[in-house]
Amino acid sequence: MRTLAEYAKLVNERLADLLPKLPEGSYVEGEMPELLVRSMNYSLLAGGKRLRPSMFLAALEMLGGDAEAWLDFACAVEMIHSYSLIHDDLPGMDGDTLRRGRPTNHVVFGVGQAILAGDGLLNGAFELMLGRALANGGDARASLRAIREIAIGAGVTGMIAGQVMDLHCERNGEAGEAAFRYIQRDKTACMFIYPLRAAATLAGADEAKIDALGKYGEYFGRAFQTVDDLLDVVGDSAEVGKTLGKDAEQGKLTAVSLLGVDGARKLAQQQCEAALAALEGFGPEADFFRNLMRETTQRTK
Repeated sequence: MRTLAEYAKLVNERLADLLPKLPEGSYVEGEMPELLVRSMNYSLLAGGKRLRPSMFLAALEMLGGDAEAWLDFACAVEMIHSYSLIHDDLPGMDGDTLRRGRPTNHVVFGVGQAILAGDGLLNGAFELMLGRALANGGDARASLRAIREIAIGAGVTGMIAGQVMDLHCERNGEAGEAAFRYIQRDKTACMFIYPLRAAATLAGADEAKIDALGKYGEYFGRAFQTVDDLLDVVGDSAEVGKTLGKDAEQGKLTAVSLLGVDGARKLAQQQCEAALAALEGFGPEADFFRNLMRETTQRTK
């Protein structure tokens, strides 16, 4: 099994070659304008952990799949994640001006262009996956199911639904455990759950393993968000790479607002234990995911 850094390197190298290299200011009918390429790449190539695509590739290899053959699917997952960050930072959403240690997309390119860059990344992700599925051939049903899994994670019962409820609770003062759990699962965890299910599907895993990896993804994502909520209160802005303290300022429903700092820390540990329990049917081949979960609860950025 490769390391997280090795998977991230694979992803980064492919991401750098995904979009065309164009002269500044150029536009040709039937091709992307250079401005769109530049604004998409500004966020897509801004760094980050590449956690979601790396986990996708690790799950593929753990189950006997070919990571290189489906690398474009992993990159598509990162494109969807990058689109979500661009839109999440917009003035109509969280209104953030700092992301990954530098100005957010809309600060550099303007709100309208940032919206279009996000749209381009989302649509481009599905073009990329469909193109790779056609090129790879093989089991078309498995490819289509994997694409559908990722679409569910990003869609109206997944990440978009969670974002809707996040904004609703912020602007209407709604609180409570049910709303909190809904937001944690849909806004954050779904883009771990469904890419992992997609990877298991492409690797030819049985339904029990697909479900187990999805369950791991749910509790991993919940724990990841709980730690993120904690870092917004106790983290260091320079290390985290974004503006901190905004959750409380905006009245967001978070693990800290619901449970306090100590309660959020306890919740993160419980979620970590639930994620590890989901892997009980796997042997040492799943140690990558076990170690990643433990490291996530201890992260500082």
